[in-house]
Amino acid sequence: MNALNQKLQIIFPNSIAVTIKREDLLHPVVSGNKFRKLKYNLLQAKAENKKTLLTFGGAFSNHIAAVAFAAQEQGLQSIGIIRGDELRDKIDSNPTLQFAQECGMQFEFISREEYRLKSESSFLDELKQQFGDFYLVPEGGTNALAIEGCQEILTDEDSAFDYICCAVGTGGTISGIINSALPHQKVLGFPALKGDFLQDEIRIFVQNQNWELLTDYHFGGYGKVNEDLIYFINQFYIENQIPLDPVYTGKMVFGVMDLIQKNYFPAHSNILLIHTGGLQGIFGMNERLKNKQLPTINIDV
Repeated sequence: MNALNQKLQIIFPNSIAVTIKREDLLHPVVSGNKFRKLKYNLLQAKAENKKTLLTFGGAFSNHIAAVAFAAQEQGLQSIGIIRGDELRDKIDSNPTLQFAQECGMQFEFISREEYRLKSESSFLDELKQQFGDFYLVPEGGTNALAIEGCQEILTDEDSAFDYICCAVGTGGTISGIINSALPHQKVLGFPALKGDFLQDEIRIFVQNQNWELLTDYHFGGYGKVNEDLIYFINQFYIENQIPLDPVYTGKMVFGVMDLIQKNYFPAHSNILLIHTGGLQGIFGMNERLKNKQLPTINIDV
């Protein structure tokens, strides 16, 4: 299935045009950047005759859900190393983990201290001793093969855009976009995490200088939201019938709209927003919001 471009008519005095590329429509479950990141990793796993995928993620990880489903769809086993050993007895109350388990994923819950070792060779060797041979998919899916997949997000049809905007998690998606963007295009990333460490992560995979991270729209950090963001996501859906997730794309679209009002973009700019999916996380987020007696995200997904 091809992603769809949906034109949004945004009326501003400076005549700025905004288009959303609906990468969330690529696949009913493995949507958006998860589809792109896993595409070549799945092919590589099969080329190496691997029978099991092992990866890392948190309680509401889009990546965990996507890997579990993709593995099942491809006839592979899957193992999820989950951050937070306190979650061991909470699978039934967690929509993401419950879905992954229904797809056949085996969980290993570890402490946050252990989780920080996820890239250490000695820790990975211990996992191989415990689980046997597996194909490693890094947290968030970002590796060289994931970048290759994300380079396919932009097509020849997107050459008319001046700015390409996307949310940033581990840096893989934006790296692929940077590599495939044309010289006249500027790529703007909106990190969902606090901190400037992503600059260095992205530079590992890119050579071009046509990009910038805008770090004022993380709303407190990964998985953090407030009532302003929830209201924006709900209102955006009412006006455009396009669902946004609260962890990634919702923050990016909020940021772009705010920057337009602040005259960040030159008059007559043509802006492309990449919808990277992640809508499954809304269910878990709404449970957290209900527990805090905050407004919930009211969209159909």
